[in-house]
Amino acid sequence: MKGTLTWMYRKLGPRYPAAFVTLELQSAFLIAIGAVALIGFYYDADSSDVLEVMAIAVLLTAVAIGIVLVRMFRRIRPLARWIAGERGPAETQQAWRVAVGLPLELIRRDLGFPVFGVAAPVSVAAVLLYDLSWLAFVPLVIGGLIALGYSAILHYLALELALRPVLFDINESLASPVRIERRSIPLRTKLLGSLPLINVITGVTVAALTAEGGGIQVLSLNVLIALTVAFAVSFELTVLLGRSILRPIEDLEAATERIRQGRFDEHVPVTTADEFGELSSAFNQMVDGLAERERLREAFGAYMDEEVASHIISEDYDPAGHEVEVSLVFCDIKGFTEQSAGASAGEIVSRLNELFECVVPIITRHRGHVDKFIGDGLLAVWGAPERQEDHADRAVQCAVEIARTVNSRRPGGFEIGVGVNTGTVVAGSIGGAGRLSFSVIGDAVNLCSRVEATTRETGDDVLITEATRSQLSETLEVEPRGEIEIRGYERRIPLYAPVIPEVVTPGELGHDVADPLGIPTVGGIGKPAGAGDGLGQRPADGLGRPSSGYPGRSTLPGG
Repeated sequence: MKGTLTWMYRKLGPRYPAAFVTLELQSAFLIAIGAVALIGFYYDADSSDVLEVMAIAVLLTAVAIGIVLVRMFRRIRPLARWIAGERGPAETQQAWRVAVGLPLELIRRDLGFPVFGVAAPVSVAAVLLYDLSWLAFVPLVIGGLIALGYSAILHYLALELALRPVLFDINESLASPVRIERRSIPLRTKLLGSLPLINVITGVTVAALTAEGGGIQVLSLNVLIALTVAFAVSFELTVLLGRSILRPIEDLEAATERIRQGRFDEHVPVTTADEFGELSSAFNQMVDGLAERERLREAFGAYMDEEVASHIISEDYDPAGHEVEVSLVFCDIKGFTEQSAGASAGEIVSRLNELFECVVPIITRHRGHVDKFIGDGLLAVWGAPERQEDHADRAVQCAVEIARTVNSRRPGGFEIGVGVNTGTVVAGSIGGAGRLSFSVIGDAVNLCSRVEATTRETGDDVLITEATRSQLSETLEVEPRGEIEIRGYERRIPLYAPVIPEVVTPGELGHDVADPLGIPTVGGIGKPAGAGDGLGQRPADGLGRPSSGYPGRSTLPGG
């Protein structure tokens, strides 16, 4: 059946929904004829009268089908247009809603036509043509409603099945997984409604075929007995069957919601050995796999910057690598060899971790990422993998805050020097034999580390290159250190030392530091900066002097 419907869908294309609805509704003629024939058995009616009632039923059914089809064709137009090729995000969402809701729309909005346009008039015709008492109208209408109930269930289930190939196609085009905002007919209602109705139809049909007339009394009695048996005896079995089916589904649904919330320690109890038991067992195996992946992700995050990890798994990531302009910050401990002499390995690692636990959050706060730890040093990058127009501003602000914070608090008992450089690097996944690391390489990286080493010669905590200073969007107060000879470079490199303000505790400032560039800060810890210095003016206590121009703007000595 599945293969046949898929073939029809591929063959008919946008005509498939309308064609299937038209074809499936023809079953209403067979149901109407069958219902009239069964009722005729109860009244021992003349065959000519039965045929007349059948003709009336067929005619009224044709009218009802025509009205329903006109309404249904209007509803399926968005679906047909989507199949024809209009597959934008909005059109896809609308097509999904139409396809999912179409079976219920058929039952909910169009059931009135068969009830008042077919069942009631045909019952009146049967009373008149069979020359019955008007008391027979009630059981005749009830019999007609039973037939309509069967027809409605048949139409619903058939249309739901027929739209599966279309929905499979739509789901492949959805930009994101759909969220069920409103359910159609719940499975519990389908079971509790359809199974007893099957028993009623079976009972009335068997009684009609085995009874020899009997008229209104026998028909009424048989309908009453069938309803009683269906809702007193088989209903309990239906409820138990429903629970047997629905309980595992409810367990899976609840567990799925908990998994969606990130609770990967959840498992579904396997309470049966049937298909639902197999499904629950497979679900638990899937959860175990997700939990393992989550543990790997957490470990992955501990060894790789979260922003880099997110970029690597995104669709924009190009493993081949690319050239990009970045700003780099290199930090290194001053006198590490002397300070670590005689210390145990555990003590050295503990002190280094204490230092980096202070430094890394500052880098993250300034929207940079740690590229690598190099012994007692650290390289941080702005501008890769995510592009940043203000990478130089962020790097210098971060460097100032790191030097200021570390050299005042001395985490691990260390002091550091910081070098900042801006230049073009190659960014990408570097490695081999299945071991890769996202990193940046190039002369700009080498120069950055050499600039940091030069802080030992100049006595500064932070040094920046001319390439970085020239890209600062706001004037920072820096002091030129002249053109300095750097090992490995033939030309002399102009260097500058940003002026580092005095340490001010966050409690004295009272500003949010969540976004260091959202509100310019002194050293990145919260004091509002001036109109354009990016670090704020220095206090007028001999460490600095505000310019006389704009409030808070610092001068750039030496031009």
